[in-house]
Amino acid sequence: MTDDEAAIRQVVETWMTASRKGDLETVLGLMTDDVVFMVPGKEPFGKEAFAAASRGMGETKIDGTSEIVELKLLGDWAYIRNRIEMTATPPGGEAVRRSGYTLTILRKEGDGRWRLARDANLLAPKV
Repeated sequence: MTDDEAAIRQVVETWMTASRKGDLETVLGLMTDDVVFMVPGKEPFGKEAFAAASRGMGETKIDGTSEIVELKLLGDWAYIRNRIEMTATPPGGEAVRRSGYTLTILRKEGDGRWRLARDANLLAPKV
C-alpha cells in the first residue's frame, strides 16, 4: 500500500470516527471548499449546505461502518467506492438504518492532504 492509499484510508476512518462523535468541524476539514454532494431526490449541494443539515440534526447519534471496495489513484486525484452501513438515532426517536454504496472523488491539495471533492451517496433504507 502506498502512502497516498494509506492517507485516503485514514480520511475515511477519520470521517467515520468524527461522525460517531458528532465532530462536525473535523468532518468539514476533510472536504475541499468546492465539494459537491449528490444524493437521490435532492439537487447537488456543497459544504455550507452539508454543515447546515448536520447542525439541523441536533443530538442525533450516528453510527456505522465503511468498507473501501475499490481505491484508484490518478495523480493528485483518486476515487473510492465504499460500502456503507449507517444508523442515525434521534434523541427519543427510532433508529433509521441505511446501507449502500458511495462513489467518492478525492483531491490531494496544496498542503499534501487528501480531501473529499465529490461524493455520490447511494444509501437506501435498510430493511
